[in-house]
Amino acid sequence: MNLEKVIFGFFIVLALTVNFGFVMGDIDNPLHHSVYELSAAILVNFFATGLKLGDRSHIGAVLLATSLVADLQLIAAAVVWTLAVHVSDSSLTPEVMASIVSLTAGALVANIVSVVVLVVDTVNARR
Repeated sequence: MNLEKVIFGFFIVLALTVNFGFVMGDIDNPLHHSVYELSAAILVNFFATGLKLGDRSHIGAVLLATSLVADLQLIAAAVVWTLAVHVSDSSLTPEVMASIVSLTAGALVANIVSVVVLVVDTVNARR
């Protein structure tokens, strides 16, 4: 067993699961979505992106692209949350929370694609 591949796979799947945990719940209810869980999703996704930077294969490029999409979506969600809470007077209305969860759902789709590509690449790997 290759420890490097285990760590790589661990963070890819962790990025998916933390992102999924944030998205779960009523889309417009701020009580169902934690800013700390969004922060954790961003941090884990950044770490997963860093791990994908070294691979120069075609699969590595696809994995990096999916990770960058997820990072962009999560950053956009964090910006919307920050603007709603600290800049505007509206706070976390159901409409704002729905936008935040929708953006993170886009990141969730990118993370699902990343895990599927990783699993397909692993199944196709020759021994």
